[in-house]
Amino acid sequence: MLIIIAYMLILDTILNVIFPVNCLSCGKKGSELCLECLADSPVAERESVNWVFPLFDYRHPAIKKSIWLLKYKGKRKLANIFAEVLYDKIMEELSELSVLKNFREPVLIPIPLSKKRHRERGFNQAELICRELIKINNSRNGIDWSFEKNVLVKIKETEHQANIKERSDRLKNLKNSFSIKNPEFVKNKNIILIDDVLTTGTTLTEAKKILKQFGAKKIIAFTVAH
Repeated sequence: MLIIIAYMLILDTILNVIFPVNCLSCGKKGSELCLECLADSPVAERESVNWVFPLFDYRHPAIKKSIWLLKYKGKRKLANIFAEVLYDKIMEELSELSVLKNFREPVLIPIPLSKKRHRERGFNQAELICRELIKINNSRNGIDWSFEKNVLVKIKETEHQANIKERSDRLKNLKNSFSIKNPEFVKNKNIILIDDVLTTGTTLTEAKKILKQFGAKKIIAFTVAH
């Protein structure tokens, strides 16, 4: 798998030289979505639960397209771009939560893919974003947090939530789909869940439920879009 990933990265670099990429919004060379355009994108205004913090409006064409490019075309540089903006939002919220709710030394956990979907895609986009968040935090001598990718696992293959209309059916689709490995990394810990898109919130809610069952303290979540 590591050899395949390395090959994909080399191939992506070569293709970028031969076929330069441009920002979806402004046309600037270098990335599918530049930081300036991302920062100027419409913020998420649709209602969500108070422990989930989405950044941008998924209906905005450049946001929707760039997330699609990351997930299905392997444009991994977008994970870094999303992480740059997510990091500032996380730090903003933690500055208040650390004082008011003693939300300290959090564990960063990506929403996992099923084994089948991970094999098909070759990576988990939420995990890529987490890794970039850790790099950014280290470069800025930031907060004391950790990253655990093998704690929350998806044990059941499910239909894409976006394809299911009824809320009751979404809940059934995800019921008992997550499990916890290495529960010692969860018990009595504050958790930050990371995902790319918040659709109905059912996925994050189900993940929170299983984490709570294994003794997690406080749980919040951040997504690129809603």
